[in-house]
Amino acid sequence: MKIMVVGGGGREHAIIKKIKENKSVTEIFALPGNGGMKDDATLVNIGAKDIDSIVKFAVDNKIDFAVVAPDDPLVLGAVDALNAVGIKCFGPKKDAAIIEGSKAFSKNLMKKYNIPTAAFEIFNNAEDALKYLETAPIPTVVKADGLALGKGVIIAMTREEAVDAVKSIMEDKIFGESGNNIVIEEFLTGPEVSVLSFTDGNIVVPMISSMDHKRALDNDEGLNTGGMGTIAPNPYYTADIAKECMKTIFVPTINAMKAEGRTFKGCLYFGLMLTPNGPKVIEYNCRFGDPETQVVLPLLESDLLDIMMAVADEKLTEDMVKFADKSACCVVMASNGYPVKYESGFEITVDNDFNDNLYIAGAKIADDKLVTAGGRVLGVVAVEDDLTKAIEKSYASVKKVHFDNAFYRNDIGAKALKVLKEGK
Repeated sequence: MKIMVVGGGGREHAIIKKIKENKSVTEIFALPGNGGMKDDATLVNIGAKDIDSIVKFAVDNKIDFAVVAPDDPLVLGAVDALNAVGIKCFGPKKDAAIIEGSKAFSKNLMKKYNIPTAAFEIFNNAEDALKYLETAPIPTVVKADGLALGKGVIIAMTREEAVDAVKSIMEDKIFGESGNNIVIEEFLTGPEVSVLSFTDGNIVVPMISSMDHKRALDNDEGLNTGGMGTIAPNPYYTADIAKECMKTIFVPTINAMKAEGRTFKGCLYFGLMLTPNGPKVIEYNCRFGDPETQVVLPLLESDLLDIMMAVADEKLTEDMVKFADKSACCVVMASNGYPVKYESGFEITVDNDFNDNLYIAGAKIADDKLVTAGGRVLGVVAVEDDLTKAIEKSYASVKKVHFDNAFYRNDIGAKALKVLKEGK
């Protein structure tokens, strides 16, 4: 089988490595991929948002199955366009991808179908939003409605910060057209949990839970990033909470999308907060999360391509999805200065005795060398019998990967270990 994976980051590298395990796969194309994937896939210089060129390539190369991984092409309708020329895909169609493409849509969906989430108001002009903030509870959360590379959320701890957030999103357009509308919502408290799930629109099968680390620096300090590391499973996510989420959030969401005529097929990501009043949805993503995928897929014992094809055919069953009773840790190595300003072009080298999973996100080939080409450069992932060992091994392996200007957090998984030790 010829497989095409749209996207070019660490998430896509993890997906490609897992798909490679299927014996029927003869070739994998990554569009555009990155230089660090060259040993795992054939790189094709077509951007993830160039839908017409993606479709043409798929037809010309007789692609048997496509995986559209990032949010942008999904929201733009890449799956619809590929399906229209007879190519099966893993990923939601445009009308379902709106669950991530518009926060206003997803909040209204949850309100309509009684899916627990933060209280909210939606605004299409700054004047009304600012008037609302005069009496709104503080702290509050201000979100750009559309896609913003995972960074369109501002937590305002004071009324002044909330006013600044509205003005910067709606007037200064720091997130571009994504900020034409905004959502202002209740500030929730509690541990955060990421749960990816497979769904064919009829049933939903959650994957193993994970914990992301968004802040750039140790102790959750510094700016928000796309994610500096992850661990799985998340110790806050107990069996009882999982049952509650299935009953009050996961199944109702899938049923709601179907009832709206927007059947969701693919990977639906649930960003949850375990509040004192029970689990609530912070956000939905219409695809695999990054870097959550880098710890979830290495723990998947089942064949990923078989699951993806079953999702596309609406033949998913619970027994198709099995995870190892182990733990995984991903430490992201980034370019110093990320997420603001950083230098690239430094050679990446790996010691010969490195034996963990390495998922490349921001790299390219220059003069036959692999060099840095992004903020988040790569993820070092270790799988072990318990979380302590996974964290230790991951950090030991980080020392075997080298490039100038590298930085990483030193406390990935520390909070989870504390929960496991103290039981809270």
